[in-house]
Amino acid sequence: MRHQPLSGDPLPSHAHPYRSAAVIGAGAWGTALAATLAKGGVSTRLWGRDRAVVDAINATRRNERFLPGVTLPEALLGVHQMKAALQGAEVVLIVVPSRSIRSVARQVAEHLAAGVPVAVCAKGIEAETGLLMTQVAEEELGRRPVGCVSGPTFAVETALGHPTAATVAFPFSYADRLKPAESPAVRLALALSTESFRAYVSDDLVGVEIGGALKNVIAIACGMMTGAGFAENTRAALITRGLDEMKTLAEALGGRRETVTGLSGVGDLTLTCSSPTSRNMALGLQLGRGVARAACFDGETVVVEGEMNATSVTDLARKLGVRLPICETVRAILHEGRPLGEAFAALWARPIEAEPRAMDLSFSHPATDQDIATLAERIS
Repeated sequence: MRHQPLSGDPLPSHAHPYRSAAVIGAGAWGTALAATLAKGGVSTRLWGRDRAVVDAINATRRNERFLPGVTLPEALLGVHQMKAALQGAEVVLIVVPSRSIRSVARQVAEHLAAGVPVAVCAKGIEAETGLLMTQVAEEELGRRPVGCVSGPTFAVETALGHPTAATVAFPFSYADRLKPAESPAVRLALALSTESFRAYVSDDLVGVEIGGALKNVIAIACGMMTGAGFAENTRAALITRGLDEMKTLAEALGGRRETVTGLSGVGDLTLTCSSPTSRNMALGLQLGRGVARAACFDGETVVVEGEMNATSVTDLARKLGVRLPICETVRAILHEGRPLGEAFAALWARPIEAEPRAMDLSFSHPATDQDIATLAERIS
């Protein structure tokens, strides 16, 4: 039975989703995205470095290492060779940690046909260059369209078919605006959309990416204060003011503040700051409880994107003359040795400001040094 629009829905325009896709990266999120594409009828190859993981996907329909308990579609093919993964692909999704985007994009460029669009599904800012992940990929991929997929998505829930929404963002050329149905953003959004996965389209690549880069840092802050024993008021304040930091940095880079109020901004921020399923929130929780960094995650080496991005995000903001007080606080704690209680007490005692930026007000906070010291002790 065809979908009947709800009352008030716009009449649909018809476009053709991509028929074949390569997903580069067989971690949790890469596997979940590949499963979503395959479930929607897209011929999908999933590339992974670890041959054992790839072979297990093909033999058992499982990726127990990264996505345990999830049965993968029969149509999904795991591959170990990059050339084989990319052969015949109409679209490519790169789903690896942010620190690996440059090297993996370079490998993709060696084997990918000219003109094939690539969506980057990592969130962050490259420390050495201050570039967003799509900008890093563009430097390696040459003249291929580059966009991203971002939103409030936990991999296991997506793979299990929980109703999920995300944003697909690509720059829209003149030709794309004349024929949006043929644009990479629309075609990929359709390819990803199933009865449980709903994709939205954006042309604001900067706004979408900034949301993804900052939300992990804000989530660490929320985790820290929750771990220190504070509750809903505190987290709501951090989420709201963290959203303002997202808007401020996005606008400084040419993005739209409106974009940050969407799925890739406030949506992803709310999810990541509200659940210990997020590694960023989980790290903050442990640090807030007084666990030493080396002992977090039971001493295992766990990549926490927000930990690295706390430095790259604030480095970029400083170059632009933009203030990000929460991100600076997280950086001070993680990388500059400032005590957690002292750092957050100082954050709360910053000058009083107006929420509408247009008012442009600033007044010294009335708290005394003793008041601040008392709060610092409570947080610690």
